[in-house]
Amino acid sequence: MRAKQVIAGPCNSPTPPIGVPSFSPPPPEGVGHPPSLDDRSSLTTEHRNPRSIGLDALSVGQAFDLINSEDATVAGAVAAAREDICRAIELVVEALRDGGRLIYVGAGTSGRLGVLDATECPPTFLTDPSMVQGLIAGGATALTRSIEGAEDRAEDGAAAMDERSVGPNDAVFAIATGGTTPFVHGAIQRAKQRGARTIFFGCVPKDQVADEADVSIRVITGPEVLTGSTRMKAGTATKMVLNMVTTIAMVRLGKVYQNLMVDVNTAANAKLVDRGIRIVQTITGLSRSESAAILQSAGGRVKTALVVQAKGVDGATAERLLAERAGQVGRVIERP
Repeated sequence: MRAKQVIAGPCNSPTPPIGVPSFSPPPPEGVGHPPSLDDRSSLTTEHRNPRSIGLDALSVGQAFDLINSEDATVAGAVAAAREDICRAIELVVEALRDGGRLIYVGAGTSGRLGVLDATECPPTFLTDPSMVQGLIAGGATALTRSIEGAEDRAEDGAAAMDERSVGPNDAVFAIATGGTTPFVHGAIQRAKQRGARTIFFGCVPKDQVADEADVSIRVITGPEVLTGSTRMKAGTATKMVLNMVTTIAMVRLGKVYQNLMVDVNTAANAKLVDRGIRIVQTITGLSRSESAAILQSAGGRVKTALVVQAKGVDGATAERLLAERAGQVGRVIERP
């Protein structure tokens, strides 16, 4: 039976017991075999960290200091991958401008982080839920309970791309911190065959595990404090990179003015209503009550409210002006 995937939107691949051979069923036509899972001891993410050998003997405070010091190295590892991360963001922007989708694919922690980032986009940037999606091997259940075997079938990753009619307008962002996840490799291979832009993210060097993506991001976080637990530094690096990908992409698409989320979904909850009011208040200089009134008259749309106030036009005209300038509110309100 095919493993289920969930749409919303780094990982531990099991090693078979000693003496028991792993088994990978033949992949579907056009999908190659993923890297071997038989022995992953050469992978950087599987190495023992010499600084944490005595982890089990440390006090709580000492363990805190150790983990905190290791976490402090993650930002530098992300910075070292700057060029590839920027190239990936450019691909994502191209896809979204072409009317395509950003589709994260992963298993375990990687899949959950992709789903998380995808889920945050509609309330933050007022995007359609289909614009940024997250696929996790094992389906919705895998979001809250580990289903480790779901990641082992490359053909399921390929089938997920077929089922979603992935095509040339889309960007598929595959996440496998340990680099070997068959589900992820199957998805990226099929996405590439279908003409999509493809991005691979891993925390092992490419000479340890290769990929076929257009852009390969390798954030080398090194051995974990808890050997092999890539939910730690590798997971932190993944979250940092995904934050950059969607935030910068949405800035480029006009979802942000200055550093304010002017496409925030003010219909989502009371917190976001308050944020929308404060954004209008900040940009226009109106009182809170005046800002609330103009936001309400604009149907809760912050950008519309800003243009209405700045240009002295009605809501329909404000919407037209925004459409003419690709939703870039600064290009509307800062021009005479």
